Order: sequence, then structure tokens, then C-alpha cells
Amino acid sequence: MTDEPTKFSRWRRDMVEKQIIARGVTDPLVIQAMIEVPRHLFVSEALVDSAYGDFPLPIGEGQTISQPFIIAEMTQSLTLTGQERVLEIGTGSGYQAAVLSRIVYRVYTIERNNALYLRTRKLFDRLKYHNIVTRYSDGTTGWKAESPFDAIIVTAGGNRIPEPLVNQLIEGGRLVIPVGGLHSQELLRIEKTSTGIKTVNLGGCRFVKLIGEHGWPA
Repeated sequence: MTDEPTKFSRWRRDMVEKQIIARGVTDPLVIQAMIEVPRHLFVSEALVDSAYGDFPLPIGEGQTISQPFIIAEMTQSLTLTGQERVLEIGTGSGYQAAVLSRIVYRVYTIERNNALYLRTRKLFDRLKYHNIVTRYSDGTTGWKAESPFDAIIVTAGGNRIPEPLVNQLIEGGRLVIPVGGLHSQELLRIEKTSTGIKTVNLGGCRFVKLIGEHGWPA
């Protein structure tokens, strides 16, 4: 964004250096994507000056934009190389999808809240992020018609791992998802193998609840 005030690019670099690199994120693709994406455009005008802070922010409709470090950690955990097709469950503000779009071949993202879906689709168009494909639907059932995916990221906390999402991964594909209770979850990295799934616990986290057929009831 060449016409943005210089303070935003400065805040972005400070965010990446102090909140992301300093905490151990090393993937150069993730670091570059987070330097590029204008996070302040994914929050309301009232919160623009807080957009690069080390905390989540409300985006309306009872949803939030995640803390920058969590975005970076989850993205790095997908071990992306640049050619992948990635499915995101929970478009929300659109920021996570935007970061992914600077790294991978194509992002497919699903949002169950129509107001957020419409708002975010317009923002993607405005920013010319043409490799993001959106859908208004129940994300817990995945996107079978476009599967299989190289990686899937879930940006809401589920009470279990949705089976359709595992089924829609390629062999060797990765799923990153928060799983647990309503107030806290564990961030899991799941790899689909020829003999089943391999799970790594990345630590505690807190997300809004994942609502849908294979998640929490509405």
C-alpha cells in the first residue's frame, strides 16, 4: 500500500520485530506477509490506532481479530512453501486470510456470519486480493467441492476436531485448530498420514467458539 501514512508501515515493522520475531517466529514467508498486510484496514476506524497492538480486538458480531503473534504462530505451524491451496474456517475480519494470501497459491475461506462475510469480501476486492475465494456457509463441514487441501486453519475454538476437515486434507496435509472448552483451548497441529493422524499440542489459547454441525451449537 504505497499511499498509506508512513506511521502504519513503521508500526507494522515494530509489530513484527517486537511481537513476532522476538517470540520465535522465524519463517521468512510469514514474516514478510505480516510486514505487507495492512492490519489497520481490518479493524473499525475507531480502533485503527490500536491495530498493531499485542492483543486481539473486537470486529463486531461478537467476533475478534486475533493477536498478531497468534496469527503468525498458526500460519508458521502450517509449514507453507508458497504453492498450497489452503482452507480457512472463520473468515472474520479477513486478516488471517489476507496473510495467507501473500504466501500461498490460493486461499478458500468460509464465514457463517453474513454481515462479516459481505464486509470482508468487499475488503478483499478493494485490496485486490484476488487469490482469496470466499463462501458463506457452515465452516465445520469444510468445502468438499474444492477439496482436498494442502492445509486447513481454523480460527475459532472447537469442542472437537471436525471429521470433515481431516477428510478434506491431502495425505501429508496439516490442520491447525484450537480445541477445548468455551473459555480456553489447546492449539493443535494435526498432520494427516497414511496410517492416521499425528497431533502436536502447541499450547494454550483462547478463541471465540466454533459454531456449526461439527462444533458448538448456535
